[in-house]
Amino acid sequence: MAPPGFRPTHVVPKHGMPAWQAPDPARPTVPLDPFLPVQLVERRGDWGHIMCANGWSAWVDGRFLVAVPQDPPTADGGPLTGTADPRPLLARADRALTGYRSAVEDLVSGDLDGETFRVRTRGLRVGVVVDGESVWLYDADRGRWMYAEGNRLSTYATDEGPRDAADHGHDPTQIVTTDDP
Repeated sequence: MAPPGFRPTHVVPKHGMPAWQAPDPARPTVPLDPFLPVQLVERRGDWGHIMCANGWSAWVDGRFLVAVPQDPPTADGGPLTGTADPRPLLARADRALTGYRSAVEDLVSGDLDGETFRVRTRGLRVGVVVDGESVWLYDADRGRWMYAEGNRLSTYATDEGPRDAADHGHDPTQIVTTDDP
């Protein structure tokens, strides 16, 4: 039975993968089966701490986990609600991409040197992913990715980094063995 709150975020690659008791190559454990659904609960560099549906956890090379598509998150876990019209953000992305395309054309044609190109494109940030009716747009003014389906735009992720362990209200989990004096 899956532990409460288990929601797979990744699956193990098709050939399976090795696992470790800790983020230490000297502490191997049982390898993971191909396509096993796992929840990535922590990252430390390339290491990923995963939890399986049965509650068992291990450390893996997180670079090789295959992400499972997820619905965009909402603050209250409910359905997305329209918070803004996506058209202004689409227009800004279009202008930024047009400006970049123009600078590339001038660079390729020889009308622009490399330094002028760097100056002209410095600070330019644009991000657009379109997948059928869904679109993810980067809002450079607010430092966040927005998600939209048609006319409903909601915040998907922000540029703000993850909170420190101290923000979680407890010390990091430690492994304690009975062999210790």
